[in-house]
Amino acid sequence: MRVGVLTGGGDCPGLNAVIRSVVRKGVQEYAWEFVGIADGWSGAVKDVTVPLDVPAVRGILPLGGTILGSSRTNPLRLENGIDRIKDTLAAHRIEALVTIGGEDTLGVATALSEAGVRLVGVPKTIDNDVGGTDYTFGFDTAVGIATEAIDRLHTTAESHKRTLVVEVMGRHSGWIALHAGVAGGANAILIPEIPFDLDQVGAWVEKRFESNYAPIVVVAEGAAPKAGQMVVKDESSDEFGHVRLSGIGDWLARELENRTGKESRTTVLGHVQRGGTPSPYDRWLATRFGLHAVDVLRDGDFGTMVALRGTDIVRVPLTDATRGVKKVPPELYAEFDVFFGT
Repeated sequence: MRVGVLTGGGDCPGLNAVIRSVVRKGVQEYAWEFVGIADGWSGAVKDVTVPLDVPAVRGILPLGGTILGSSRTNPLRLENGIDRIKDTLAAHRIEALVTIGGEDTLGVATALSEAGVRLVGVPKTIDNDVGGTDYTFGFDTAVGIATEAIDRLHTTAESHKRTLVVEVMGRHSGWIALHAGVAGGANAILIPEIPFDLDQVGAWVEKRFESNYAPIVVVAEGAAPKAGQMVVKDESSDEFGHVRLSGIGDWLARELENRTGKESRTTVLGHVQRGGTPSPYDRWLATRFGLHAVDVLRDGDFGTMVALRGTDIVRVPLTDATRGVKKVPPELYAEFDVFFGT
């Protein structure tokens, strides 16, 4: 069998671990051939491929990013986008496709599957918001990076007795903010799922100062105040219609400074959360996803996605990944409110 491998959407620690395990198992156990598709759906539409064999994947396990490249190209918005992808697959005699990506990439994969392309999906995103799976690889690394930043910011906040607002990624879900905020001992955590009360946040900050400690406020980029809109630097959007976020942290710091009279500063972690070496857990999970994706191809169980349920890797319909964003349950968020303002 000749198999294409594609990584789409934002880069993510652990992508190379998936590529490596797919190729190693496919070649060593089944003597399959592999073709790398460059730059996500862009390469699939434009017929840009790269060699992909065992020598090509040696040494890539600890590397961040993706050796195949990625993009946010949406072929469903291009004229004859699906047919152009099919032409690329046919030109390289690709019989099946391993598609590694988040909700947008897997949404395109679902459309291709419905159009007759044989494929399996592998979920990735640092936001951990893909449905159908308990966790995605990349998330653990992002949380670790954010937690380390919060740990470091505690000391500078205390030294100057100022409020420090830490903006982390999370467009529609607050998984990174919640996990890193709890692990880093934040005094307030604001997530997109629950519009925040600015008066309440101000009260938490004041209470923290009253105890003679400086507050750390962790806010997801998609969080918004009650009866307000998401705060963004501009209104531009990508090919999937997502507004390019960032700006809530600066806005919140200004508001808190005005309300409390205490100096406030913002740290926007941004793409630092995506970059660098994947954590051991993300390498482990990504490797398992790749190994099981090969099993899916072997069994001909196309149109499915590998997913983590508990400690098991299972297969779920691709539609489970694209039905909706996996959000933080209110009851989970409420577990930690004892720490807010203290």
